[in-house]
Amino acid sequence: MPLELGDPSGEFARVCEVLRSAGEWAHVRVEEISPPSRLAPYAFAVSADVLASEQNIRQDEDIEELATGRLVLLFDPAAPPEWDGCYRMVSYIRAELETELGNDPMIGSVTWSWLTESLDDGECQYRHAGGTATRVLSESFGSLAGRPQSIDVELRASWTPIIPAPEAAAAHLHAWVRTLRTVAGVPPLPEGVTAMPGLRR
Repeated sequence: MPLELGDPSGEFARVCEVLRSAGEWAHVRVEEISPPSRLAPYAFAVSADVLASEQNIRQDEDIEELATGRLVLLFDPAAPPEWDGCYRMVSYIRAELETELGNDPMIGSVTWSWLTESLDDGECQYRHAGGTATRVLSESFGSLAGRPQSIDVELRASWTPIIPAPEAAAAHLHAWVRTLRTVAGVPPLPEGVTAMPGLRR
């Protein structure tokens, strides 16, 4: 459950409701999860998996995951100086890459650009964005030696969203899902096609 009890203005509770109704996306399963409790007085979080299927799949169905991620929205009415605002988005994305792409020395900066371009293309207002992209090489030995080598990319990022009204928060979730789909290699939705309402809880 989101940590929104005691929100003096009700502002954060309204933002949470906007995020819950932000939409559903083909290939992507998005669900509300318990947020971290020590990063801010209030928090809301979702997890997302990009699936090798064009349908939104139930959690108990065994479908190949192309990418996974978590997005946390923090809210502190005291506006911490390091945030330069009352809100902070914290993101984690991980996906396995094709070997050729994983060995590209530019993959870190490219992955970061996918996030910032998604935010910009979605006309999200934000500041103080920062992050780290990491390549993870997995090799198996012994009884697991037959498994092929794999390379994953991890993107940890955060930014201060400018949310003048609760409805503005939805654009940041949409941009984050677009980034997750891009990292997973899923084509963007055609122009004019919008997400269907309803976030799983």
